[in-house]
Amino acid sequence: MPERVWWNAVTEGPSFDVIVIGGGSAGTSSAIAAARAGARVLLVDKLGFLGGTSTAVLDTMYGFYSPGEKAKRLITGVGSDVVDRLTELGPVLERPNTYGAGTGITYNSEHLKVVWESLCRDAGVTVLQHSLLQDVYVSDGRVMQVLVATKAGLRRFSARTFLDCSGDADLCSFADFSLEIAGEIDPAQSLTTTFKIVNVDMERRRSITKDQLHELMEKAADDGYQLPRKEGSDHVTPIDGMTATVMTRLPSYVVGDDGPISATDPWFLSQSEHEGHRQVLEYMRFLTDRVPGYEEASLVAMSAQIGIRETRRVHGDYRLTRDDVLTARQFDDQVGLCGAPIEDHRPGEGTDWVYLPEGDAVGIPLRTLIVTDASNVLVAGRCFSATHDAHASVRSIGQCIAMGQAAGTVAALSLAEGGDVRAVRPQEVRARLREDGATLEVPD
Repeated sequence: MPERVWWNAVTEGPSFDVIVIGGGSAGTSSAIAAARAGARVLLVDKLGFLGGTSTAVLDTMYGFYSPGEKAKRLITGVGSDVVDRLTELGPVLERPNTYGAGTGITYNSEHLKVVWESLCRDAGVTVLQHSLLQDVYVSDGRVMQVLVATKAGLRRFSARTFLDCSGDADLCSFADFSLEIAGEIDPAQSLTTTFKIVNVDMERRRSITKDQLHELMEKAADDGYQLPRKEGSDHVTPIDGMTATVMTRLPSYVVGDDGPISATDPWFLSQSEHEGHRQVLEYMRFLTDRVPGYEEASLVAMSAQIGIRETRRVHGDYRLTRDDVLTARQFDDQVGLCGAPIEDHRPGEGTDWVYLPEGDAVGIPLRTLIVTDASNVLVAGRCFSATHDAHASVRSIGQCIAMGQAAGTVAALSLAEGGDVRAVRPQEVRARLREDGATLEVPD
């Protein structure tokens, strides 16, 4: 490919061993793991706090446990460090998922911001926030530099290994690596703006069931309330009288002349943010008008950004499939586990749920984190290599943390091989992950 021309106004930044793009659950975990293994790590994120979806959108981490009669803990290692530090700061609730997808860990999202920061600080990660990736310089399948827009102008940074944990596969897209845009083959999952409510009478709220809440939504929609999702949920939080919701629903893409236009498009994303806010007010109107316990409640917060489930997914050395997930397939190179069902929030009405065998989990192969046409790039989080259906299972925060820890570990180990991520033996990675407390096989 032709060599890129950099702007004259670009300032050279310091070089690092590993650069991580995206400070969500996957990116922050990968940065922590790589730094703990001795690498000099730069973590770049667009927000003013770390955690991505785990702090900007949600207050519950799913995927830590397998669903079923006997919950099995699947996510440990960095995941355990996160939960332990959250517990030191205040109450943390373990509660069942509304749809039987396993025990969720509900926390104060403001506390989680501090937890992610403290773990990075203790590990020695260099964090650069309020910064956006703008371009990538590639030579023969090897990323050499990234161009980042900061508050002080454009900076370029060099490293030996790069991790794309942007969620949207931004680094891979700028580098023209092979990927699939959600919506090209299968319908892409919808967007959701979450919100939190205070002054809820919890005793009265508990007087109706999930099914009754959904019936109230259906009736309200028939009466003219604009509620695109009628099986949404609300749940308790560690703060007395506060609930959090997953109710709004927006399409994740529109079909343009050149294919799907998704939440990676700034115009579409801006419009979606506005529509999400409008929907929040309508759902609040429904709750205070129709749902017991919400009569005197008040909206206290909307998610700092809209919740995005899928946009781009890279093509890796292996692509996880629906059959892999539903048969709970195990792999020789697996670096994490997922017991969550396929949870497909398709556009329009309803959500499809397809469950794994009771008490089982699918392995996450290391090969799904290695970009097929790059030599020194790994991905972690929701842009990993999977089909639409498999992605709809293996995208929870717990799995993002596990993938991040694995990717960061590989990145650090690859430095002895000049940054070549394929030169690191999977058995070496798995041994290091076990030493660092990760769970790689389904517990008995």
